[in-house]
Amino acid sequence: MNAFLVSNILHVMQHSGLIAMDYVLNKIDQHLDNHRNLDQHMNDLKRKLKDLDGLKEDTESQMSTELRPTKKLKTVVQVWLENVERINGEVRELVGRIGESRALTRGFHTDDVLKRIREVEELIQQGKFHEGLVVDNPQWIGQVLSTTTLSGEDAKACMEEIWHCLMDDEVLKIGVWGMGGVGKTSILKVINNQLLKETAKFDIVIWVTVSKQMSIAKLQKDIASKIGVTFNGDEDETTRAGMLFETLSQKSRFVLILDDLWNKISFEIIGIPELCAGSKLVLTTRSFDLCRQLCCRVIKVNPLEERHAWNLFLEKVGWDILNIPGLEPIAKSIAKRCAGLPLAIVTVAGCMRGIDNLSEWRNALRELSVYKKSVHGLEDDVFHQLRFSYDHLKDQKLQQCFLSCALYPEDFIIKEKVLIQFWIAEGIVEEMDSRQAEFDRGCTIINRLLNNCLLEVSTVTKYGRHVKMHDLVRDMALHITSEKPRFFVKAGMRLTRPPDVQEWSEDLEKVSLMGNWELEILYPLEMSPPKCSMLTTLLLSDCGIMSIPEGFFNHMHGLKILDLSKNPIMSLPHSISNLKILTRLSLARCLNLKKVPSLSNLQVLKELDLEATNIKSVPHGMKNMLSLKYLNLSWSRNLIVIPNGILSRLSCLQELIVGETLIRGEEVHGLNKLEILEGRFHDLHNLNMYVQTLHDREEPCEYQIRVGERGRVVTFNSRKYIELCGCNIYSNQIMLPHDIKELYIKKCYLDCSEEHLFSRFIPVSLGNFSSLKFFQISDCRNTKKLFPPNCVPPNLQQLRVRNCDELEELIASELESEERGMVTVEISLPKLKQLELIDLPELKSICGVGVVMVCNSLEEIRVEDCLKLKRMPLNLPQLDSVQPS
Repeated sequence: MNAFLVSNILHVMQHSGLIAMDYVLNKIDQHLDNHRNLDQHMNDLKRKLKDLDGLKEDTESQMSTELRPTKKLKTVVQVWLENVERINGEVRELVGRIGESRALTRGFHTDDVLKRIREVEELIQQGKFHEGLVVDNPQWIGQVLSTTTLSGEDAKACMEEIWHCLMDDEVLKIGVWGMGGVGKTSILKVINNQLLKETAKFDIVIWVTVSKQMSIAKLQKDIASKIGVTFNGDEDETTRAGMLFETLSQKSRFVLILDDLWNKISFEIIGIPELCAGSKLVLTTRSFDLCRQLCCRVIKVNPLEERHAWNLFLEKVGWDILNIPGLEPIAKSIAKRCAGLPLAIVTVAGCMRGIDNLSEWRNALRELSVYKKSVHGLEDDVFHQLRFSYDHLKDQKLQQCFLSCALYPEDFIIKEKVLIQFWIAEGIVEEMDSRQAEFDRGCTIINRLLNNCLLEVSTVTKYGRHVKMHDLVRDMALHITSEKPRFFVKAGMRLTRPPDVQEWSEDLEKVSLMGNWELEILYPLEMSPPKCSMLTTLLLSDCGIMSIPEGFFNHMHGLKILDLSKNPIMSLPHSISNLKILTRLSLARCLNLKKVPSLSNLQVLKELDLEATNIKSVPHGMKNMLSLKYLNLSWSRNLIVIPNGILSRLSCLQELIVGETLIRGEEVHGLNKLEILEGRFHDLHNLNMYVQTLHDREEPCEYQIRVGERGRVVTFNSRKYIELCGCNIYSNQIMLPHDIKELYIKKCYLDCSEEHLFSRFIPVSLGNFSSLKFFQISDCRNTKKLFPPNCVPPNLQQLRVRNCDELEELIASELESEERGMVTVEISLPKLKQLELIDLPELKSICGVGVVMVCNSLEEIRVEDCLKLKRMPLNLPQLDSVQPS
């Protein structure tokens, strides 16, 4: 080999070695970069994962709003939720692998971290479901209705006949006919619920209550709401009909039940397709002619036979009356006077229940026998019995309370609290020492009316009862008010033009036009303002009123109650300022209302409701309302703060609801009659000032208080809760009511590194927060322990801890180091049902060494991203065969 060739070979070998060395060095540099950047990438991943989990929580909250029996979750949403769960699990696993890696190998995980970041970013983009989360649920075909037990063989025979017709494809229209109060609606409700099980035969069952004040627009709207059609509000009658026709045509097998139909309707005008085999129309009516005109198969519901009527009467009045000597023949005569009508029987029997005096029974029979008055639209016998129930109330205030319910539209569902507030404002419920006492009196009155079957419970929620009037009972009430021209009621009648001049008569006492949302104006501009000097109550809510003429209230000096709520009105006439004896003014949900005239003359006003208006400042002269007991300014988002010197003057205030508007502790500190407070304090000092006032209160108080930043943290479960959001919690103690039920802490700075968080809280009287049921803390830093062993709320039902980076223990141990392991302290939480621990990177144990949580009722434990959690000392007696963890 010559020298030249050897030289070249050596040169190439040297050059190749340099390339290999450069490659290795580059790889080492890249690995070191990965190692150095891994922590930054991990923090980025955790931050984005928090955003994703927040989006997931928001989505789940939206799901609870959108999901209805008629809806189901979209598949794409379900898949997204599953992917979010999956990525959370993968990230937890990745964090675990990284934690177990040696220093030199940690950098090899960088690519996996970057991949997870990209996936999380994609999921965040995918999770913006602008078109909603749900679609129609094909398994749901109709709404279950509340029913009562049917009485008598005739009723059961009618039901069987109706069912036979529904199953017969040749019968398309069924008319259930009978006099008022005979039980037509009760029978059809049972039929409705049975139809819901026939998913193989029918696609949808639609129940619509029609009533006398039927309008095509209302009927179209009601049907639309049952079949998932949404009107924008600007469609004409023909367009609405087309939309209904299109949707119903797709549901070729539908059952449309029209309850309480009074007049002939045109299917074409409404938008109901021509019926064919598989679809049905069922209606209830008092008119045989209407059934005939609509070509229905007619089924008549007859009154109960005497023996069945007697059994129903005994069932409602109480079988023990048979034990009273001489009473049975009188009771049978009274039952006979009810003419076999279930409504009348139930009504009269309810009046007589609990009465064992023969004289009262004989007097009742005599009263029922002498009635001779009648009312148009009510059969004489029915009206007699209903009028008897009204007269049997005896108490004039009870009768006034009952008659005032007729001011609401037919079939209107009335909140119990709203009704009682109305009675208080009217002066029917007398003033008492406290608002709670007044409400208790109102509840007692409602119970009397319910027991006498003059009102009926519609629904019951955690916020209270809702009641309504049977349409026959309401007709009777309106007839009574017409005996003297005192009431003028056209509520819910879909008026499109204002009442005539002569209808605003001078002797009117109460006027109700509520629910006429197409009215827009109150009287023609060419007409002089109404002269109604005796008018005390004017109810104009939800009438679509755009403006009120300046002089409208000039001749209404006796007005005490004015309700203009839910109107698109932008301003009010100055004549409202001269209503000097006004006691209740409601402008709630007048979303366009920006300014209110001076109210300085309204010095006897007791209730002012400005909820959800667009006002930017409180009305001028409010500090002169020294009689004000109720003030609502909630959801008025442009109203930031209530100026100093106003609330402190309103010494009669019993209920103050201001929502997110700021109030000052010194302003409410002296309001000794305040029973209900819903509002927001700027800081903890203001909260302490308010809580101090609760110590000497005899009456229980309700409070829903936010401290710090705007915005509700969670949905509350009770009427006694406090939220701390964005507050600075330093060494000062924080006062909390002794009866607080819910406490939520979010985004607060806690200087509690060396002590327990709950050592900062003290109740205003002796106690250990035994009323606290729900506690949640999230996004808080610089606290290591929540509870000392002697300050754990014993009746907690839900404990949630999230995103607290430095938290090490929930319940600390107070044992000395040499005692640990020798003594076990049991902390009993007998009512705890849910324990949630999420994203607590420093959490090592639920309890300190030597402490065990005894949880007899625990149903759910959720632990996520608590990577250092090694001990969960929970004693779960329900798992007797398993040692506690």
